[in-house]
Amino acid sequence: MTPLAADRARYDRATAHLDAPLAVVDLDAFDANADDLVRRAGGKPIRVASKSVRCRALLERVLARDGFAGIMSFTLDESLWLARAGFDDVLLAYPSADRSGFAELAADPKLAAAVTVMVDDAAQLELIDRSRAGGKEEIRVCLELDTALRLLGGRVRIGARRSPLREPAQLAELARSIARRPGFRLVGLMAYEGHVAGVGDSLAGRPLRSRAIRLMQAAARRELAERRAAVVRAVRAVTPDLEFVNGGGTGSVQHTAAEDAVTEIAAGSGLYVPRLFDNYTSFTGRPAALFAQPVVRRPGVGVVTVLGGGYPASGAAGADRLPVPYLPEGLRYDPQEGPGEVQTPLLGSPADDLLIGDKVWFRHAKAGELCERFDTLHLIEGDRVTGTAPTYRGEGRTFL
Repeated sequence: MTPLAADRARYDRATAHLDAPLAVVDLDAFDANADDLVRRAGGKPIRVASKSVRCRALLERVLARDGFAGIMSFTLDESLWLARAGFDDVLLAYPSADRSGFAELAADPKLAAAVTVMVDDAAQLELIDRSRAGGKEEIRVCLELDTALRLLGGRVRIGARRSPLREPAQLAELARSIARRPGFRLVGLMAYEGHVAGVGDSLAGRPLRSRAIRLMQAAARRELAERRAAVVRAVRAVTPDLEFVNGGGTGSVQHTAAEDAVTEIAAGSGLYVPRLFDNYTSFTGRPAALFAQPVVRRPGVGVVTVLGGGYPASGAAGADRLPVPYLPEGLRYDPQEGPGEVQTPLLGSPADDLLIGDKVWFRHAKAGELCERFDTLHLIEGDRVTGTAPTYRGEGRTFL
């Protein structure tokens, strides 16, 4: 029996009493992935990206492990919810225009001490001030650095369009503006290099593109390390007691951790290891989060149909944003249909061994987005379900 066949047998045994559709997290794989992230971080703490987990119980599980500290959240509403639940170090990774959320933050000492918000424009500070509704608490803020690689005099840009702040002087000027402004305290700096951390550099069957990606990423790491260090020096000249400098992502943990200017690493997808993280030379994780759909039809030889399964991930539309049939090995989509909202035909010789009611196991393209489809994660250890945990959705929370 191959390792994947053994995994299928374990998952089928563990969930034999459960009807699909369902989602599981293999805790042995989850913990092993956490250990690998810590190893790659080389002693620097890892801040867990909540959007890649979206389950409070699993956030608590990983934060109880050595090497992890703090959460990187994705909305202000989520940040306040987590802080009210007892998480005491929540960095909001994106600017917000949630005026009622800012009013709540400014009025509550516990929340204001636990949550740090992201800014990259003085206009965001103005919005926060207008939203206070009489609240007097000091707001903790973090600046974000644009990490994109620019080539040919800026005519070519590689990287996400995030912060407008790129040069040391720009960040230092906003830091001075914050220092002069009552009601705010600058505590951190963040720089997410998604074109390194979130882009695989070993694409199956595409050696030339893979080499081009590796060359791009090597150049991006060199350029960013130099610029990030200069930015940190410039900001610390204004705010010497800066608490943290956050960088990285699952695909770049060890590279970012090697920079002296960086004090902590952000990662989250590396805990679940969705399919977009299969194509890296720097690490190999174990798929930990899966979902199963039931076989409901057998239309013909070499074909089965499962219920639902059309769960595309965010980003530019393409085949890489689709979940993939994982177990049993050898199934593929019908190119005329793909994964559907209510039914998904699957082709391949393994289909002939599947019976009505059997489970087909899938991997989602991106990590936490799977939890927007399921209320509950069934937690597997070995070949048993040893617990369940509600997702954000299962707790009635849909933040975006």
